[in-house]
Amino acid sequence: MLSAFAMAFRTPDLRKKIFFTLSIMALFRFGSVVPTPGVSYGNVQQCLAGQETGGLFGLINLFSGGALIQLSVFALGIMPYITSSIIIQLLTVVIPRFETLKKEGQSGTAKLTQYTRYLTIGLAVLQSTGLIAVARTPGRLIPGCELAIVPDTSFSRIITMIFVMTAGTSVIMWLGELITDRGVGNGMSILIFTSIAAGFPSQLWSIKLQKGWFAFLFVMAVGIVVVAAVVFVEQAQRRIPVQYAKRMVGRQAYGGTSTYIPIKVNQAGVIPVIFASSLLYIPSLIVNFTNSQASWAVWISRNFVNGDNLIYVISYATLIIFFTYFYVAITFNPEEVADNMKKYGGFIPGIRAGRPTAEYLQYVLSRITAPGSLYLALVAVIPIGALVIFGATQNFPFGGTAILIVVGVGLDTAKQIESQLQQRSYEGFLK
Repeated sequence: MLSAFAMAFRTPDLRKKIFFTLSIMALFRFGSVVPTPGVSYGNVQQCLAGQETGGLFGLINLFSGGALIQLSVFALGIMPYITSSIIIQLLTVVIPRFETLKKEGQSGTAKLTQYTRYLTIGLAVLQSTGLIAVARTPGRLIPGCELAIVPDTSFSRIITMIFVMTAGTSVIMWLGELITDRGVGNGMSILIFTSIAAGFPSQLWSIKLQKGWFAFLFVMAVGIVVVAAVVFVEQAQRRIPVQYAKRMVGRQAYGGTSTYIPIKVNQAGVIPVIFASSLLYIPSLIVNFTNSQASWAVWISRNFVNGDNLIYVISYATLIIFFTYFYVAITFNPEEVADNMKKYGGFIPGIRAGRPTAEYLQYVLSRITAPGSLYLALVAVIPIGALVIFGATQNFPFGGTAILIVVGVGLDTAKQIESQLQQRSYEGFLK
């Protein structure tokens, strides 16, 4: 792996792409610390000093690299784009028009991407409005701080802040597409990686300051074990062999090749964790906005605000397992795969083409999704274990969502660099 990166820096055009990607990442981080006009930067820093942020806005704050709590220009981060992408992907199963566009190839994909951009802007307007509505009241965005984060709450100032945050989301989309076109890796994934990885040093050092060297070294050891386990599982896959029959076209024979269908243990990726986290934030969000003191609100505050509650842990793990099966079911269609194989003369050895192939793929998929869902649930509750042991879940850097995204993006980017190196160094029959 290290030799591949060394060779990449020795290749002029690939080195240029890597430096371009790094410069965009630096620009993205710069925008994450520039305050939005109308925000009192001094009061925000005073509120953040010694405060444990997270909870209600923890997921969005994670994807924005801490920019959400600081109300910077890039406060919303990449979250509106992620949400709109997931919604469009789900709608392709429900709306026939979207499903048709998905099957049209590059032109249909471009149209769906355009819809995703429009939806991203709409979600950015809604999220920025809600965020400013919370931040304008002292003590609601950062609990325990009564300083005015937004001193001027006039209509014109609020509209300006909404416009700037929405424009920041648009710029983030543009930066991500620049990385995809001219850099290395998937642009949006790289920006998410940047946001999460940016918080690792401060989180680790915070644990050292609060809990001492023993806790710091123990967390580092746990982090290494977790990263190694995640890398192992993320690479694990079940390869189903596929044989293609020979076809005679004139006197020329085509086909007769052997390949395989890779089904990953973690076929759903990090999406189930995001779904479960978002769904569990809804009860807390309702209580926060209503300020209700009813019995149901007290029960929600007691069981769903703090992550160390047993009911929260069970609900979190159950939702992750459910969404893993749900997302795999809508993204991998065994009947469609079986039909495509039959159309091109492919078959699984020992399995008849058509419906028996679809049933076999469904059987394998359901069996391999079971350990995958349990793996996601286990990795996701690691921060809760950190809360029980050290009482510092907000500062624990090796949480489920964070580590899954960082490792997944890192592996994918490394594979793309290696594939580009192979293309440039391949000699084949030309030499």
